[in-house]
Amino acid sequence: MAEPIRVHELPTLPTDIPLHEAELSQYEERYRGGLRRWSEILQRNAERMHAGKYSLHWLNDDGENWGRRAKPSSRGLTYTDINQIPGYGTVPEVADWLNFAPRGAVRDPYRDEMPIIDDYTVLDGRELWAENVITLYEEAKARQWNATRDIEWKELEKLPDDLEKATCQLYTFLTEVEFVAGDFPAKWLVRIPQDFLEVKSFLTTQIMDEARHQEVFRKRAIAGGGLRHSSPGFEWALKAILDAPTHTMGTFLLNVLGEGLVLSVFRSGEMIAKTHVDKEIFRRCLQDEARHVSYGVMQLKWYLDHHSDRAGALEELHRFADVGEQVILTAFTEAALVEPVAVLLGGGIDKIDQGMQGFTKLWSMFMEEYLQRCERAGFDRRGRIKLPTVAPWGGR
Repeated sequence: MAEPIRVHELPTLPTDIPLHEAELSQYEERYRGGLRRWSEILQRNAERMHAGKYSLHWLNDDGENWGRRAKPSSRGLTYTDINQIPGYGTVPEVADWLNFAPRGAVRDPYRDEMPIIDDYTVLDGRELWAENVITLYEEAKARQWNATRDIEWKELEKLPDDLEKATCQLYTFLTEVEFVAGDFPAKWLVRIPQDFLEVKSFLTTQIMDEARHQEVFRKRAIAGGGLRHSSPGFEWALKAILDAPTHTMGTFLLNVLGEGLVLSVFRSGEMIAKTHVDKEIFRRCLQDEARHVSYGVMQLKWYLDHHSDRAGALEELHRFADVGEQVILTAFTEAALVEPVAVLLGGGIDKIDQGMQGFTKLWSMFMEEYLQRCERAGFDRRGRIKLPTVAPWGGR
């Protein structure tokens, strides 16, 4: 007979909370490597305090922009207003301050003692700036809304089962989209130096917008019965955005193409949304997405207009778009997207064929709007577009 199992002799189960020994060791090593620089500062400060002395160097006006007061405009005190003060509004073409020192602060005397932030890798302003970025930032702050409070959830009507499932399927797709729409600017935000603070500010509002969108889409689906099916086609399209090799390329794929197509869907809200609650969700999200698309178009235009080798930059972007458009098409041909939209357009599962006919017309409109956005940016895709300009399922 086998020996009975004794509980106290059982091997200890591995913990499900991993320790961070390797990461902590790397952190310690990194700061031991910079010991001389930061310990000198620490020693200097400690000696002064021990001696009972004040520094008061921060009262010195030499080399600073002190005394020129910013004045508010009719809209309040905007970035544009404070950028008119000499010393504050000069945005570098290429950033060389790779730390947290604010643009316009007294920082030159301290440069040699400051650390370098290795994460700051997007130094070329052509990859970031857009002529309208300050205006869009102001608009984004003014138009924030609350997905908990500003949607009349109690007035959400119960739809027939086929329409409700189609609606919730569409919101499931949109929820997936919003995750990458937030992750993409967040991925690049940490790589942008502080001298491009206006761009960082705008991207922060975009992250907030996308968080609110995924929130409202998720709530709407679950309030209507539940989330429906995710899809491999969606995932590959979204991954192509996140993997973009440069900020400008990714901004093009996310904001000009991806969010541009979603914007076109929202503009069709009167035909697709079946309750006044859904129409309100579409309306609110539409104005947010319009800002993101506008930034994408103008950022692409800035990049091309200020590139020393415009022809070369255009060809690079075309090569990227040749791949990106095809991968994005995997999402916009998925049954989990096309069929629910067709059911909503037709008014029921029994009218899906009529809905597909309506979607065929919308597709042509979507493609034309995309091509027009590219043209506004100076990036003509009409001769190279890889997306079908007529619906890929034909005129059923």
